[in-house]
Amino acid sequence: MRLALLASVGLILFVFEGLIPRPLPWLKIGLGNVATLLALFLYGAGGAFAVTGIRVFLGSLLIGTFLSPGFLLSSGGALASWMVMALVHRAWPRGFSVVGISIWGASAHNVVQLTLAHLVLVRSRGIWALLPVFLLSGVATGFVTGAAAYWMLEKLKKGHEQ
Repeated sequence: MRLALLASVGLILFVFEGLIPRPLPWLKIGLGNVATLLALFLYGAGGAFAVTGIRVFLGSLLIGTFLSPGFLLSSGGALASWMVMALVHRAWPRGFSVVGISIWGASAHNVVQLTLAHLVLVRSRGIWALLPVFLLSGVATGFVTGAAAYWMLEKLKKGHEQ
């Protein structure tokens, strides 16, 4: 039940983010990933995988990109992000904060999206000139989503203490 609620929150954030103007067409903050981070820290890697899968699948149906190249990039990036965040969280449970794990995940998401774009869409090595921009944006967006998830986790802790 709680994972379904987190998936719903992630989906709402994903749709809401689509309404925000972007400076670059491919640059998104990844607000829906806040729900994945919450699931990872509250319910583990399996819960985070469920939240991610539901969010990506239903989100693509809502915005009309299911089975499109955009869906391939989104789902590949989301899977890579989940995998890296789960591995980092498990390997170094006290080594990285929510923000650090979010940055790892956002960076993995961006690198895999760039890789998939190269393999499926662009087929030019010139696309790799964008790698520094993708990595920098991964750090920035990972920080934002990680900070939001940290804030929410702290609020949840305070709610349980009362």
